[in-house]
Amino acid sequence: MKNAYFNWSSGKDSALALHQILQQKEYNITKLVTTVNTAHNRVSMHGLRNELLELQAEYIGLPLHKIKLAGNVSMSDYDKIMKAEMNQLISQNEYSIFGDIFLEDLKKYREERLSEVGLKAVFPLWKKDTKVLIKEFLTLGFKAITVCVNAQLLDKSFVGRVIDTDFINELPENVDPCGENGEFHTFVYDGPIFNQPIPFKIGEKVHRTYEPLEKENDNCFSDDSLKWDTGFWYCDLINVY
Repeated sequence: MKNAYFNWSSGKDSALALHQILQQKEYNITKLVTTVNTAHNRVSMHGLRNELLELQAEYIGLPLHKIKLAGNVSMSDYDKIMKAEMNQLISQNEYSIFGDIFLEDLKKYREERLSEVGLKAVFPLWKKDTKVLIKEFLTLGFKAITVCVNAQLLDKSFVGRVIDTDFINELPENVDPCGENGEFHTFVYDGPIFNQPIPFKIGEKVHRTYEPLEKENDNCFSDDSLKWDTGFWYCDLINVY
């Protein structure tokens, strides 16, 4: 089997991609790798507490490797940190696996950065129909709750909600069923990859806004991508283990 590390976001696309990889038995997953915000001790973008991330890894049965990032890191600093981390990870791995589905710029960026250190990218969900994927996710018995939603596209009522058929049916037409454009992020707390459900309770819901740290000439993404959304609703989840 080929050694690979899995880029674990803590959300549903990661969970489904990991499930498929484990079923295929082509890759030996050596560890889960997650970026965390050191200013708040939470998963980057998702806002999930470290304790719940650690329980996910424990209940999946794989080692967890955290990549620590400052609260507001520039693109150049991000690239430097990630390259240093990948240079460590390549000692045990030849492949890096992602749950991305259709964002071409992001896929290209990942492949280019990985090739710099000799790693190869794998995308088990690539170009699959997101409507089919979310149905598969639910049919397999996975359970997830939204922890972050884009406030420009979804209101407060969509954060802190369990992903189910009602949730999907209530999404506006311009929102992808898997939130692949960043419309929403989730925490997966049960499913076939876990040896038991993860206990938690719902905490405070808050609205936060952010500003770009800088617009760098060497940014891999298009100019349009720099016009990013700045307002998000977060739902805090509290470990009750």
